[in-house]
Amino acid sequence: MVAPLSPMARLRFDVVGRMLDELRDATSLLEIGCGQGAMAVLLARKFDYVGYEPDGESFALAQRRLDSMGRGVVHNEVLPDDPSRRFDIVAAFEVLEHLEDDRGNLRLWVEWLRPGGHVLLSVPAHQERFGPSDIAVGHFRRYSRAGLGQLLDDAGLTDVRIDAYGFPLGFALEWTRNRLLERRATVGAEGREARTAASGRTLQPASGIAPVISVLAAPFAVMQRPFAATDRGTGWVARARRPR
Repeated sequence: MVAPLSPMARLRFDVVGRMLDELRDATSLLEIGCGQGAMAVLLARKFDYVGYEPDGESFALAQRRLDSMGRGVVHNEVLPDDPSRRFDIVAAFEVLEHLEDDRGNLRLWVEWLRPGGHVLLSVPAHQERFGPSDIAVGHFRRYSRAGLGQLLDDAGLTDVRIDAYGFPLGFALEWTRNRLLERRATVGAEGREARTAASGRTLQPASGIAPVISVLAAPFAVMQRPFAATDRGTGWVARARRPR
């Protein structure tokens, strides 16, 4: 099964996958806010996978996709405050920017990690690029490289690595997304929760075109790699370790 990742998510997974490959001893992974399970399908092939997704519609599709593989489980709820177990990796892709208290939530996520385990997350880059699509899906903010690094430091994490992704294709994709969603963009707190809940379903590709997206995005995934250490990108992927 080829997961129906959007073109931007395909660019993101090129970075995520290579970071995961470096964690050779990791066997278990918790994903926070797994949406419709496109990433979950890829992650469950390699890890003992558990996801949390509070949106009922997205949860149902994510669980069906995992059931078709016979691997992984998703819970239809917000991540509990008290860990029921600890994982080698805690992942959250395009989630932190939806949370008003990003620092408090990140500290909670760290509690689900075993000592020596890793947080792996992605967020949109550059606050000056905050636009209609950010508003339409309920974002509070975008992040600078320095700001994201400080956030991870404040959570007590070490060995922080932050890679940029999305150059150059991501800029065209983001421009298109802004144009498609600008009529849905509403300023203010009213409706933000609903917009966040629906964000995992917004502009998601159908499963049937997943192989086409994968092929078309592949050269751009390679093209972005030399710019990982720069600020040329539309998003960040970060990895950091919980001290033993």
